[in-house]
Parts: sequence; structure tokens; C-alpha cells
Amino acid sequence: MNKQQFIKAFAEKANFTQKDAGIAFDAMASTVIDALKSGEKIQIAGFGTYELKKRPAREGINPSTKQKVKIPAQKVPSFKFGNSFKGLFN
Repeated sequence: MNKQQFIKAFAEKANFTQKDAGIAFDAMASTVIDALKSGEKIQIAGFGTYELKKRPAREGINPSTKQKVKIPAQKVPSFKFGNSFKGLFN
């Protein structure tokens, strides 16, 4: 399912227009981005947790040249589903 298909399904379930569902989706994504950029962790009970994790610097290998390259430390967004959400599928 791509973004447009998701928005269409969301609009049907919420009884929104596709335009309103798209606006709601973009607002939700923007809110998550802003919160993570400011260092906040977002916990949604029954769904999951968004957080920004720090990945340390490391050494990698360029597959085409086989040369070692330094990969700088970076922050990466992550999402972990909650146990109650996971339980819906088993």
C-alpha cells in the first residue's frame, strides 16, 4: 500500500474526504518529525513508540572498491510497535 492508497483507505474509514485525510496525514507526519527533531519521544498507548536513536561512528567497506570508509555517527528515527498492537496479529 502506498501513501495515496493509505490516504484513500483512511478517508473511507474516518468518513473524511481524501483531501482532509491527506491534510491529517501530513499534519501527523509533520508533528512526529518536529517532536523527534526537538529530542522528544512519542509514546502512543496501544500503538507504539517513535524515537530518535544515535548510531555511533563505524568503519565500513565500499563494495565496489573494497576500500575501508569511515561512516560518521548519525541520528536515525525508529518506531517500535507496542505489545498490544503486536498481539492483534497472533
